[in-house]
Amino acid sequence: MTGWSRRSFLGAAALVAIHAAAPSGAEVLRRLDSDEEPPPHCRMLMRQVADLVIPDTDTPGAGAIGVGDFVLVGLAHGLEGTRLPPKAELAAAPSFAPYMRKDGSLDHAGWLEAKLGQDWLSQSPARREEILVALDAAAFKGDPTAAPWRAIKALILTGYYTSEVGGSQELNYELVPGRFDPKVPVKPDTRAYSSDWTAVDFG
Repeated sequence: MTGWSRRSFLGAAALVAIHAAAPSGAEVLRRLDSDEEPPPHCRMLMRQVADLVIPDTDTPGAGAIGVGDFVLVGLAHGLEGTRLPPKAELAAAPSFAPYMRKDGSLDHAGWLEAKLGQDWLSQSPARREEILVALDAAAFKGDPTAAPWRAIKALILTGYYTSEVGGSQELNYELVPGRFDPKVPVKPDTRAYSSDWTAVDFG
């Protein structure tokens, strides 16, 4: 991720603290302005999307620990530049027009719901995954009509790996300064260290 200002960093840090203190995020979402509070079906959709990005393994997946709610709060507060106006050619595109806010930014949650399809939640798990994989591939191949997905996915990864589960169970954690080991044996199943910011890449 690039281009974080001091204000963006502090805002992200505050959201991470909120996320750690209230895994469900329900109370935090209720504190948003009424026009920003997502409806229940939107929370369910984001939870299912987060779970597909980081599913349950030997540690809980993103949906189970409330990352979907973290993403919705992050979108409301503009993390990953989500409250900035998109490029002019995108803002003028017919597929984006219904989801443009009064401030010129894109309603990413509303856009994602429409992009996946209004019946996405009622589809089979295999079909939901197929649709999301196709969107992911399009976004990272440079398809401008899928570009907003990149910010949403980045928030899912950030929310998960800054949570207690992601930072101390999915990743190894060693309290700094810890111990200096000039040579650490690394095996295929060795987990990265959440406290080693040179080795953690969220997107």
